[in-house]
Amino acid sequence: MIKTIVVPLDNKLYLSIPNSYIGKEIEVLLYAKDELVEEKEKNTKINNVARFKGLLTDEEAEKYHAHLKQARTEWDRDI
Repeated sequence: MIKTIVVPLDNKLYLSIPNSYIGKEIEVLLYAKDELVEEKEKNTKINNVARFKGLLTDEEAEKYHAHLKQARTEWDRDI
């Protein structure tokens, strides 16, 4: 694996691929490090529950709540 940080001087970047990588599937990522930090900070400001807001419709939420209630009843019955 090769990992490096570069500061481009224009809008072109040329890569030299090691001979051992020729013919292999490789992954190339390009991002500005300050963007990565901003994204990490943004994610830590949102609590875990808030990240899921709007994921389910009201009907789906009611369905899952009913299923959970039934499962809890069955669990309590088995004790």
